Amino acid sequence: MGYNQHQSFFLRERWLGKGLREIKNDPNFFFQSDAFEKIGLGKNMVQSLRYWIDATGAAKVKGTGKNRYHEFQSIGDWVLRNDPAIKHFETAALLHYTIVSNIHNSTTWYWFFNLFSESMSTREDIFVELDPWVQERETRVIAENSIKRDIDCLIRMYTAGRNFKDPEEVNASPFNKLALLKEINGTVYKVEPSIPDGSLLFVQYILLAYGFEHKQYEVSLEDIVHKEGLLGKSFNLSRSTIVGLLMKLLDDPDYPLQFTRTNNLDMVKIPEIDPEEFLRNSSE
Repeated sequence: MGYNQHQSFFLRERWLGKGLREIKNDPNFFFQSDAFEKIGLGKNMVQSLRYWIDATGAAKVKGTGKNRYHEFQSIGDWVLRNDPAIKHFETAALLHYTIVSNIHNSTTWYWFFNLFSESMSTREDIFVELDPWVQERETRVIAENSIKRDIDCLIRMYTAGRNFKDPEEVNASPFNKLALLKEINGTVYKVEPSIPDGSLLFVQYILLAYGFEHKQYEVSLEDIVHKEGLLGKSFNLSRSTIVGLLMKLLDDPDYPLQFTRTNNLDMVKIPEIDPEEFLRNSSE
């Protein structure tokens, strides 16, 4: 699993689009010694951006040694085509999901959204819960500072730029528009976001990805609300909000959902569509 690979830099606005354009022009770009000069970022920032490209699933590293290169993935292609600056909620939501659903590359993010049940906590509270969970699962001791830097980066990634008096406003995170977290006087709150009308593509993608990965094309409403890797956990969403989103997808012309009732359980039938194909055929 991965910790503190972001060099303490959360993903900044315009970084991802800039990085993806460089990969489009030269798949080997991020493995060149002068990449930081060409892209106009510090060396540590370039290392951080390379990590976030991987963590978001925008591109995957292929090859070995000097022959390493990035290969575009469907979500990276979708972002570059539709919203490289990550200006819109939909794009940020897609990228957020790919980060928090990846226990291997962004372990702290996965744990915080999927497994940590507290809706309000301090950084110390989070560390006290996360550290033993990490140490129990690793074959080597993970330094406390690495875990603390992860926690700090996670919180800033969802809050930097939301406060106009914040000196980090110039380094705003594209994820602040999701409004999933707020921090007041040292207390961090998980918040249910206000989802703009029409922002349903990320909902479809999450359900399709879950169905495709698990080869399970019927999932209960309770699982969608409470299970790891689904809407409720990933986005702090209540049952009523999720039902409202699902109802809007019943009449989707291309990928309609179906509600059925089996053994007193509300079940959602997911189209048997490859989520990568879905993104390739979708626009924002």
